[in-house]
Amino acid sequence: MPEIIPNWHPIFVHFTVALLSLSVALFLVTHFIHGALREQWLVVARWSLWFGAAITLLTGLAGLDAYNTVAHDTPSHEAMTEHRNWAISVLILFPLLAVWSVSRVRAGKNLGKGFTALMLAGGVLLMSTAWHGGELVYRYGLGVMSLPNVDSHAHDGGGEHAHDDAAAAAGDDGHAHGHDAGQPADDGHDHAHDAAEMDDSTMDFSGMDEGLDEGPAAHGDTGDHAH
Repeated sequence: MPEIIPNWHPIFVHFTVALLSLSVALFLVTHFIHGALREQWLVVARWSLWFGAAITLLTGLAGLDAYNTVAHDTPSHEAMTEHRNWAISVLILFPLLAVWSVSRVRAGKNLGKGFTALMLAGGVLLMSTAWHGGELVYRYGLGVMSLPNVDSHAHDGGGEHAHDDAAAAAGDDGHAHGHDAGQPADDGHDHAHDAAEMDDSTMDFSGMDEGLDEGPAAHGDTGDHAH
C-alpha cells in the first residue's frame, strides 16, 4: 500500500462528508416534492447514506490511527481530542441510520419524519466534526510536513510587478534629486564640475597674463637700479 502523508484519513474523510451531506439534503428535500422525482431522489439519498456509512467506518479507523501517530503538541492535542469526540457521534449515528433505512426498504415501508429529523441532527454533527478537522490542519498544522515561506513567493500577475514598480519608483525619485527639467543626473554634475574647472583655469590664465605683461618692465627696472 502506498504511503500517504500523513495517513489515509484525509482521503476517506472527503467521501464521508460528501456522501453523507448529500444524503441528508436529499432526504430533507423529498418531503417537499412528489411523484416520480421524489422516488428517484429517495433512491439516491438511500444509496448515498449506505455508501457514506460504509466508508465512514474506514474514515474512523484511519482517524484513530492518525490520532495515535500524528506529531502534535498540547494545544493541538486538545483540539484533536475534541475532533475525535465529535467524530465518534457521527460514527455511531450514521451506521445506525443506514441499518434502519435498509430494514425499512426491505420491509417495503417508508421512512418517516423521525428518520429525517435524525438525519438532520447527524448532518449538524457531521459539519461540526468536519469543521474541527479543518481546524487541526489549517490552525494547528497537524499532518503538515512544512509551512510555506510566504516572503519568498511572488505571483506572476502582481507580486513581481509590484516589486519592480516600487523599485522603479524609487529609482525615479533618485534621479529626480540629481537633475532638473528632465536632464540626466550625471549631466547636471558634469556641468557643475566643468564650470568650476573653467573658472579655475580662467583665473590661472589671467594671472599668468598679468605676470607676463609686467615681467619685462619689472626686470628692466630692476636691472637699471642694479646697475
